[in-house]
Amino acid sequence: MKILFAAQEDAWGGVLHLLRKKFPQHDFVASGRFGFDTLKGFDVLIPTMAAVKREHLDEADSLRLIQQCGAGLENVDLQAAKELVIKVANVPTDISGNADSVAELGIYLMVGLARRFREMAQSMASRQMGTPKGRAVKGKTVGIIGLGGIGRALIKRLKAFDVRLIGIKQSEPEKAAAELGLGWAGTPDKLDELLEQSDFVVLCLPATDRSRNMIDRKAFAAMRRHPFLINLGRGGLVDREALLDALSSGQIAGAGLDVFWEEPPDPLDPIFSYNVLTTPHIAGSTDISTDGIVTVMSENFRRLEAGGEILHRRA
Repeated sequence: MKILFAAQEDAWGGVLHLLRKKFPQHDFVASGRFGFDTLKGFDVLIPTMAAVKREHLDEADSLRLIQQCGAGLENVDLQAAKELVIKVANVPTDISGNADSVAELGIYLMVGLARRFREMAQSMASRQMGTPKGRAVKGKTVGIIGLGGIGRALIKRLKAFDVRLIGIKQSEPEKAAAELGLGWAGTPDKLDELLEQSDFVVLCLPATDRSRNMIDRKAFAAMRRHPFLINLGRGGLVDREALLDALSSGQIAGAGLDVFWEEPPDPLDPIFSYNVLTTPHIAGSTDISTDGIVTVMSENFRRLEAGGEILHRRA
């Protein structure tokens, strides 16, 4: 099979290198960027962050499977793939170790912001000990928007911090609250209630037509004074201009971002001059999650060769 990896050779924790070792009989090609020129001649596409539009699929002459190396398929035209009988599959976060890895990074962002990571570096550089004074996470309210695999993994870890946990879930929030031990949970129409209670607002959901720019000026205005915003989902969940205004005005105390409005973001973007702790979309990139992702992808490659049923199909 000929397999196109729509990214740089070493992207996503070395997934491509591991797949090559497992399948030396297949021809793996890296596009070198989050995109590609053509799908002609390829049996499998690993899209990573590339947009896969109808026009791309229309010209594909041998494509049988679009296999994502994570959960996100928001950039893939699923309807077009279905109509063209091209299978689409992903790797759910809760079976690969990805959710656990993202949750760990979420805590890193929370603690780093609360303990004033920028000023700590300045104190060390100027040889000042005993400063700055940070905020403790203990006793704070953490509002988690999205109670899927990542949200649940984060909740499990945050309970050890002795915080109050509240959440937003698309359906049956009361059931989720009881199951997860939350102090409160509501549907998305109750977002303002979560925002006005939370010291930390953590985004753990995908970007869809309904969730895109859900954290806008109205949402920032609904937040209690000086909370921290953590985005572990997708950059499109947050209105960039509204975030810049909230940071510059001091409406929020800071932001922890693993995902951005554009990727890669401009390193000179003025947003980064404020109290913003960033990571380069690597929340799910660890030894554990990479091994889990490769295991699922490998099984689907074998099933495709053998004519078997593809796991975790989305189209």
